[in-house]
Order: sequence, then structure tokens, then C-alpha cells
Amino acid sequence: MNPSLDILVDDLPAVRQSLRLAVVTETYPPEVNGVSLSVARLVEGLRARNHSVQLVRLKQGGTDDLPPAVQRDEVLLRGLPIPRYPHLKMGVPSTRALAALWSRQRPDIVHIATEGPLGWSALRAARRLKVPVVSEFRTNFHAYSQHYGLGWLHKPILAYLRKFHNLTQQTLVPTPVLKAELERWRFERVSVMARGVDTELFSPRHRDSALRSAWGAAADTVVMLCVGRIAAEKNLGLLHDAWQAAQRRGLRVKLVVVGDGPMRAELERQWPGAFFTGLKRGHELAGIYASADLFVFPSLTETYGNVVPEAMASGLPVVAFNCAAASQLIQSGLDGQLADCDKPEQFVELACQAAASAASCSAMGVHARARVLAQGWDRIVNDLERLMLDLVENHGVTTRSLEWRPAMN
Repeated sequence: MNPSLDILVDDLPAVRQSLRLAVVTETYPPEVNGVSLSVARLVEGLRARNHSVQLVRLKQGGTDDLPPAVQRDEVLLRGLPIPRYPHLKMGVPSTRALAALWSRQRPDIVHIATEGPLGWSALRAARRLKVPVVSEFRTNFHAYSQHYGLGWLHKPILAYLRKFHNLTQQTLVPTPVLKAELERWRFERVSVMARGVDTELFSPRHRDSALRSAWGAAADTVVMLCVGRIAAEKNLGLLHDAWQAAQRRGLRVKLVVVGDGPMRAELERQWPGAFFTGLKRGHELAGIYASADLFVFPSLTETYGNVVPEAMASGLPVVAFNCAAASQLIQSGLDGQLADCDKPEQFVELACQAAASAASCSAMGVHARARVLAQGWDRIVNDLERLMLDLVENHGVTTRSLEWRPAMN
């Protein structure tokens, strides 16, 4: 053989293995929440890497033009409204339909993002067909129950979640702290997979003085921002306490609340002087982040809290409890402030201290953005891709369907 040809062949890049993936989720854009948006980024990222991704999700009423049907790269299934959250849905049992679908178009691996009835159906169907499954632990449903007078459901919900995830080949969590917590509760095969943030979309360059004026904020006003679902489990009473405490100290502070939820109308009546924007997304949301001065996040029920890195990428210091994303990303005193999880009075005090100086907020915000610049989605998708390739190789799945053609990007 020609030696020069040997060199040429050696220099060729290795061929990337293309997987056939089924991603199952009960929430997806245009629904706006941390789960739907991050799942969408993973789907987009995997497709961009030439993997064939079949998205199994719920039909979203008027937002889907086609009736529930199996399409080449998307499966739309029926869902039911969730009590207190009529804009969101949960799936209905669909094991038989998914087993039939995947018998004809067998995936290499199934990725389940939500643990509701649709997720359970997908798990049963995949196990019946001996297809490996990766699951994500994304929402503290067991913790939420305590905020709705259903604390007695904590143990049954936790038992269900443990059974669900222990039937999968791998459960992904966003932080080492959550991994350790789940392992104490006897969850098995738990791995840490960080979450990403769009540092191009969320950026200080979107700051808008006209937007601040619309909120009633002067040049020397510190805008205290909170973004998220307006619901009992978000601990929003403490946000109000921090805002009121800052005002009692004579600080010029404007509270801006972004989001929607079952408590929105009630809080708008109870919090005169606060500015409620409603649900925002995309560039409009990015402009709101960048036009604020301080992000205050009182939730204690997050598995991660995507709004924390979004705020940091936008150049905002964050006041939060020492848990979830905040515990991993914030260096207290440098790019934000962390309160002990059992000390709400400390949270209020730290929020007041941060709000006392716009200059200090700006300085900490510079460090906050620098801290999350390495959290781009490309690295996260790369880590997930590598994990899936390893699982498929070790599982020994070789059956492939010729009917499932690659999705068009």
C-alpha cells in the first residue's frame, strides 16, 4: 500500500456514531418553565450533532396544528390539565402505543425528562423492549406536597420516584448535593449532569433604561428582580419580607416579579408598589434581567433553578439559599450572597445588604457573569452525548429499524 495513502487515512477524523434517540417529556415550548426550555436545548443540541431525535410530547391545544399523530420525528399524545396549573398538562397512560411505535422504529436509547404518567408509560415500554433508559430528576414533587397541605403524600411520592428512577440505567441530576441526597434515599446509579445557560441571549448588553423607567425605577433605584412560577412552593413571602425590610431602611428599591401562576392575582393585590410583568420569554426576558440590579431568589424546592445562571449571565448578583444551582455557582460575597437554608432572617438581611449599594451590585454582577461563561449548552450536550454512547455500547443494543430516518435540521 502507498505510504502516503496510509498517512492520509490516519489523518481522517473518526466517524461520529449517530444514535436514534427517543426523548419523552410532558412539557415543551411554547410552555415556559425550566424543564421545557432545557429539554428543548438538549433536543436541539443532539440533532445538531447528527443524532436522530424522536420527540415524544403532549399535544398543546391550539399551539399544535396537527392532530395527535405519529410523525417522522415527533409524536403528539393526549394530556390532561394539571390541577391549579391549567396551562400545563400531564400525560395519560400510553404504554401500549409507545411499545407498538418503538417495535416498528426501535430507538437505541430512551431519554425520559419527566416522571409523570407519560414518563412511566415510556419506561414500561422501553423495558418491555429491552431498550436502555436515561432519566432526569428535575422536580421536587415530594417537597411541593408540603406547600399544598398534602405533607402526608411526601413519603408515597418519594417512594414512587425512587421506584421510577431505579428502573432506569442512569438517573441524571444537576448538582453533587442532589446526588448525595438521592443516594441517602436509596436511589441507584445517579450521575451529575450540569445544566447549561445561553450566555449570548442572557447578557448585560441588553440593559434598557426605558424599560427601567416603565417600572418606575430612577437612575439610583436598585431594581430587585425575581423570575419564576408564582406559586406557594416558591417561598415568595420571604421575597416580600426582603423588599419591605429594604424599604424600611430607607433604600430606594423597586421590586419586579416576572412569571405567572396560581398566586399571581392575589400577590398583585397584596403587594402594591411591586411591578408584575407576567410571563416573559426570549429576548424580552433577557432585557428584563439585564435591566435589573439584583436577583433575589427565595425558593427552597428547586432541583436546580435555571433562573439563577440566567441572572448571573445577565450580570446580576444573586441572593439565594445555599442549595441547588446557587450552592454550586455562587461564591458568597463575590458574585452574590448565600443564606443558610434554615435561616430566613439571614436571607432578608443579605438581600438588604446587597440592595444598599448599586455600585456593589454592579461589581458583583461582573464576577457573576464571568462565573457562568463556562456553562454553555454545547458542553452540556457533549457530556450527555458521551454518556448515551457509553450506555448503548455497554447495553449491547444492535437492532435498528430502517423506517426511522434522520430528522432534518
